[in-house]
Amino acid sequence: MARLLIGVSGGIAAYKALETARLAIKAGHSVRVVQTEASTRFVGPASFSAITGAPVLCDAFDDDPLRGAYPGEPARDWAPITHLALVQRADLFLIAPASANTLAKLAHGLADNLLTTAALAATCPVVVAPAMNHHMWRHPATRANLELLRARGVIIVEPGEGDLASRGEHGAGRLAEPAELIAACAPLLAGAGESAPVTATSPGPWLGRRVLVTAGGTREPIDSVRFIGNRSSGRMGYALAAEARRRGAEVTIVSANVSLPAPPGTRVLPVGTAAELQAACEAEFDRTDLLLMAAAVADFRPTAVAATKLKKDHGPPQLALEATTDVLATLAARRHPGQRLVGFAAEHGDGAVAYGREKLSRKGLDAIVINDIAAPGIGFDTPDNAVTILTAAGGEHRVARAAKAQVAAAVLDALAPLWDPSDKERDDRTLRAGPARTAGV
Repeated sequence: MARLLIGVSGGIAAYKALETARLAIKAGHSVRVVQTEASTRFVGPASFSAITGAPVLCDAFDDDPLRGAYPGEPARDWAPITHLALVQRADLFLIAPASANTLAKLAHGLADNLLTTAALAATCPVVVAPAMNHHMWRHPATRANLELLRARGVIIVEPGEGDLASRGEHGAGRLAEPAELIAACAPLLAGAGESAPVTATSPGPWLGRRVLVTAGGTREPIDSVRFIGNRSSGRMGYALAAEARRRGAEVTIVSANVSLPAPPGTRVLPVGTAAELQAACEAEFDRTDLLLMAAAVADFRPTAVAATKLKKDHGPPQLALEATTDVLATLAARRHPGQRLVGFAAEHGDGAVAYGREKLSRKGLDAIVINDIAAPGIGFDTPDNAVTILTAAGGEHRVARAAKAQVAAAVLDALAPLWDPSDKERDDRTLRAGPARTAGV
């Protein structure tokens, strides 16, 4: 049983914290809640107390009848410091919703209420789920505050897009749904209380990493109806994203024409063409630790696109093609120390591994994952896959045919050695952010 501390700040989305607490308890976790004074104007402490079976604290000077204990634990025989006890015993501190004001306080180390004081004292992982008006969400100050928190190892569960509290307003800023919040916390709570906590000397290679996954296949328009495309469904990319998220990574998916539901806790950027995929990847790349380039990006596109539908009465059109930009090679050329790049190659028949090895070297990758689509029942738009993983260090690992979720787990297992614990970039970031399981704000 893990101990989850939920911090609730002011905003209409505070009502979702009730369901989040309920789902966490249903999942077997022990939950305590701290609230800001502003949040009590939306949801009263009695509601959280009824769900958790424990008193709710709203002020650093509130008396805690449980003396820092969580439900199911005996109360201590002495009175600890209120604002430290709950967060010191927590396995995870989830702040949801985090208003723009609270986000700013967390980013700049302010501690003027119980929630922000607890956050500053946190030695457990901290997950922050913002919720605010879309204009506030887009403001440069908010974006800068998010980057400060990410740089310290705080995991951000980005808000969704939809109707907002202000009548008639629509945009990004809606608090992630409770099920998404629990899914984001699940890998960080897994095994808590059952094994030794992760420390600075055993951080786990994926916890807190920023992983960028491309998935699906690009479509290059011929006219207003037709396009040049491929058969990639995005299943493998989404399986990789789900597995990386399960292991504690912060995952963004650049999704090219994929109709699958997004893995819980991931951020999805939909794109259509190779150029759009390139733009999305370039915008995300600098803050990425690992790029998994699983999308099937078109190698060619029409030099001109008809504004209307081409009519077959005029006979087959004469299409002139031009090469698209090699997105992976372009990103590899601008990588910074500590980044890892993994390519994917769908090949057909003899020579697949040899071609993959040449591609690995030519593009300057850390690893490449090859699947031979000539074999029946694997590859595009199928539930199974079989791959060969080549690394720049000369390693070769074959993964036999299995469900794509299992293949994704095998791929991440094989890639784990890419994270050298002596890597200076990792050490520098650990010093800045604190240990992976001790990344407070």
